[in-house]
Amino acid sequence: MTARFDISVVGAGPAGIAAAVTAAETGARVLLLDDNPRPGGQIWRGDREGDWLNRLAASNVHLETGTAAIDERILDKGAKLILATGARELFLPFPGWTLPGVTGVGGLQALIKGGFDVANKRIVLAGSGPLLLACASLAREKGASVMLVAEQSDAANLRGFTTSLWRHPGKLIEGARLGLSLLGSAYKTNCWVESAQGREHVESVQIRHAGRTWQERCDLLATGFGLVPNTELAALLGCHLEDGAVYVGDWQQTSVPSIYAAGELTGIGGVDKSIVEGRIAALAATGRESEARALFPERATWREFAAGLARTFAPRPEILQLAAANTPICRCEDVPLSEVSVHDNWRDLKLATRCGMGFCQGRICGSITRALYGYGPNSPRPPAVPASIQALLVENDLIEEREL
Repeated sequence: MTARFDISVVGAGPAGIAAAVTAAETGARVLLLDDNPRPGGQIWRGDREGDWLNRLAASNVHLETGTAAIDERILDKGAKLILATGARELFLPFPGWTLPGVTGVGGLQALIKGGFDVANKRIVLAGSGPLLLACASLAREKGASVMLVAEQSDAANLRGFTTSLWRHPGKLIEGARLGLSLLGSAYKTNCWVESAQGREHVESVQIRHAGRTWQERCDLLATGFGLVPNTELAALLGCHLEDGAVYVGDWQQTSVPSIYAAGELTGIGGVDKSIVEGRIAALAATGRESEARALFPERATWREFAAGLARTFAPRPEILQLAAANTPICRCEDVPLSEVSVHDNWRDLKLATRCGMGFCQGRICGSITRALYGYGPNSPRPPAVPASIQALLVENDLIEEREL
């Protein structure tokens, strides 16, 4: 079978767009797939313009949105494949974390960008990392009352990280801008949510800060403890994983020679790391190694920044011990901590419970068990992402498209 495209790219976030555009600008025939209705990923969600989005619009990239790559047949689309499947939020359980009105920080950000009305709503944001500030700033801009931003990392860690940002003046400016936008809202370090309360919807949260606790009334609670790479498709295609991310060499090449990976998939590091890795992957895949090599120093800078992020915002031990015996760990199938904690590997857990068998297919609870116990899903099977039966039937050519 002759591939229709020279390169296919999965994921139209910053890494995927940078890869697709860079490859197309070399003259390659490029397919870019994403399961969202518009390109941009979480970072550029809702944006209509921007340097890379404008370059994508002006390029010859064949863009297919609303399309998911679910199995190895993606390899038939192009002679080479660049994976840029991004990351998802890391949720850590505490009593009340599954109440309506409790979301992920990135989830709330996506909802607001999609038009969710937060005007006059009291919001608490808790967890770890720069996304807390970005989401809080957006919520304030849209009329919300941000009652508290609770950062679990301590002040000493944050001072050390901020001091290191002299190498990245753009990040310092961005941080200062976000800080100014939150004047009037409480921001506390060494602070976290211990539990959420409410009957049919979250009504308040219990906060711990510097050895004391109190109840904070709120209409919405957004929590998140960083991100974890979306490795399911890469693992399904046989790519080697290391420390929960896809292992790549100097050219962003995975252990499978024709497959490259870029962005958060290779390790969490932010938009700048994602873009430069996407560019390197595209240049290497199109045989332009000298141009790719010229970008190595920039990549090294952003990988150093990523290492600083990981050190500074790693969840503290107290966060990992908040769940009670009856706290759901698998929220799809309502499997509590008491049924999970007695198992020491994912296989035994799935044999004894329905953990990982719900809609998310272990993406949420698997990340939780990995954080709490050091194990998670390890035998990926198609489809790589949740898919409807209708989509699977169409994919397998078992039904014909009919005109309405």
